[in-house]
Amino acid sequence: MNWMSIIPPLVAIIVVFWKKEVIMALLLAVLSAEALILFGTTDSTILMAPITSVERVIEVVSSPGNARILLFSVLVGALLAYIRDSGGVTATVNWLVGKGVAKTRRQVGGLTFFTGVAVFIESNLSVLTAGIFARGLFDKFSMSRARLAYIIDSTSAPVCILILLNGWGAFVLGMLDTYELEASSASILWGSVPLNFYALFTLAIVLYTIIKDKVHGPMAKEDAAMRQMETSIAAQPATKARFMIVPLLVMVISMIGFMFWTGNGVLAEGSGSKSVLYATMLATAVAYALLLMHKRFTHHQAVGIGFKGMGELLPLVTIVLLSLTLGSSLKVLGTGLFVAGIVGEYLPNVLIVPMLFLAGAVMSFTTGTSWGTFAILIPIGVPLIQTLGLPPSLVVAAILGGGVFGDHCSPISDTSAVSSIAAGCDLLTHVRTQLPYALTAGGFTLLAYVIASFIMIG
Repeated sequence: MNWMSIIPPLVAIIVVFWKKEVIMALLLAVLSAEALILFGTTDSTILMAPITSVERVIEVVSSPGNARILLFSVLVGALLAYIRDSGGVTATVNWLVGKGVAKTRRQVGGLTFFTGVAVFIESNLSVLTAGIFARGLFDKFSMSRARLAYIIDSTSAPVCILILLNGWGAFVLGMLDTYELEASSASILWGSVPLNFYALFTLAIVLYTIIKDKVHGPMAKEDAAMRQMETSIAAQPATKARFMIVPLLVMVISMIGFMFWTGNGVLAEGSGSKSVLYATMLATAVAYALLLMHKRFTHHQAVGIGFKGMGELLPLVTIVLLSLTLGSSLKVLGTGLFVAGIVGEYLPNVLIVPMLFLAGAVMSFTTGTSWGTFAILIPIGVPLIQTLGLPPSLVVAAILGGGVFGDHCSPISDTSAVSSIAAGCDLLTHVRTQLPYALTAGGFTLLAYVIASFIMIG
């Protein structure tokens, strides 16, 4: 298929920026991908593309991991509605302001950043916890939801890929263990931490926006528009902070417990998709029970609020579903392998690591998945380590950083959609406002890998 395999993600990206409509862009991309898969086959015609697209969606939903992500995304809507309509958000904001913990915009940003860092167990949980926790505070201080989406998105993945005591670390470690390398897989992976320049630069830039209380580009316009609006921090008056704090604590603590449980006592081997779903279910049940125990709502009112919250998130859940479907179609097409081919065997050794970073970024951007990028590029990068004697940790760091970089820039990434859900921000607004910061960190990272390659290889 070669160059034609790049057409579907290009269709998605062009339509997104042209029509500002993500669902239509993803639908067209899936249809074009399925048409290309059928192209040239003797037993079918490209006119069957709509049918095979439907079957691809069914195939994606039938995957247990994908089904859990979708169910989790729907349940989040009910949890958010319970916390919001109970008055718990307003009460929590008032309590934090009264305690002096969140008296300024800098403190609010720092609290959000710290929450995202502290919940490093799973990226979706980190985004969700920090997003739900900080929504009311950002509204209170007239800080845009785009700014919140940026902070939680640009904190979660970099932290998860740096701390590594989670599913990310276990996934990469499992891939490295399949190769015979001079150093142990664990030492190579931990050695990649100080060399993962994209994650480090991204966290530094997030901290800059918080400490200086300054944003630039499209995000500055979003913040300015927010300050001109009369902001209401919640639809309901303040009631009890426990309506928000207890479900969030239950979600975080139970997530850790479920990670241990699904990993048979080993945290890093736990299932992230199972644990985040179970934790969200439990938190939603606790939020529902609290509302009934304190007679805030009747059973029928609470059920209605829960389903209304789920309905509010259906467009974003549809985007997550179509993103997963497109990723599945692109895997069949071999788009990732084609993009990885830009790392040619005739490159000078000092340029291989920077090109691996770029390949990871382009692949993640066009396919919308960082983990899929790791799965394709690590089997390409490790043989280069073995045959050319490249520094293992530097190569692994470049691949991991490139995957996260492309994911931050991609409008078809399911991670971007989940961050938008957590922050209550429009997906395209989130991508558009985050892009300048991600590109800045990516530019610095590319330069850093060129310098590091000359020092460590040249």
